[in-house]
Amino acid sequence: MLVGVGDAACYNCGRRNPGLWGFAPALRALGQDLGFVPFVIGTCVIVFALTLVFSRGAVGMGGLFSMFSPSSAALLTFGASGAIPVFALDRWWTLLSASWLHGGGLHILFNLMWIRQLAPPTAEMYGPGRLMIIYVVSGAAGFALSSFAGAYLPNLLFLHGSQFTVGASASVFGLLGALVYYGRRTGSQIVRGQALSYALFMGLFGVIMPGVDNYAHLGGFGGGYLASQLMDPMKPERIDHIVIGLGCLAASVLAIVWSVVSVMI
Repeated sequence: MLVGVGDAACYNCGRRNPGLWGFAPALRALGQDLGFVPFVIGTCVIVFALTLVFSRGAVGMGGLFSMFSPSSAALLTFGASGAIPVFALDRWWTLLSASWLHGGGLHILFNLMWIRQLAPPTAEMYGPGRLMIIYVVSGAAGFALSSFAGAYLPNLLFLHGSQFTVGASASVFGLLGALVYYGRRTGSQIVRGQALSYALFMGLFGVIMPGVDNYAHLGGFGGGYLASQLMDPMKPERIDHIVIGLGCLAASVLAIVWSVVSVMI
């Protein structure tokens, strides 16, 4: 049975407002993820360029991993998170903004490559709205854990809480957590095994490499897994998921803007 743009629910799956008030064709033109991947990549690149400009010549060029590193002051201005911003400076909104900042050229390159790799399958399995929610929530969860650990927990081998921290890797681990839960919930051993192998590989890299925020990775993975559990992938995505997801992205952008404004006023 065909579903019209004015129908309240799909006659087959029960999804509410399946025609999206007639805007469904235009939204589908944006792709399976509703343009999420280009939005994330574009926003991260723009913010990274702005932090380099605000570094006012104090851009790190020392080595491979520190090449094109914005200054700490510029990162703090645009919303770096961690124990000092969150607990000492009361900049709690940086839990949302820090995922869009990066500490160097290789840092942003690798993170955006992982987003390009993981976001499309996550959108296919959960829908674009739930993808947005998982991405933002897991990033905030990762930085919340890292900031708390930096303020109140002792260092444990490769687990070190951060005084300052940035990067999209907490959200990347959140996507992996979502894929692991999808495999567990649906019984897909291929999806679960592939996501776990990626998570273990990246986790091992974090243990070997110095300066990696492993607490943020753990928090991001857990946040993505729990958020996915609350939004059962076996059920169809609803219109309110898309609205909430867009609201999460808007809140993240506002957090970056407020970080800059709050420093200047």
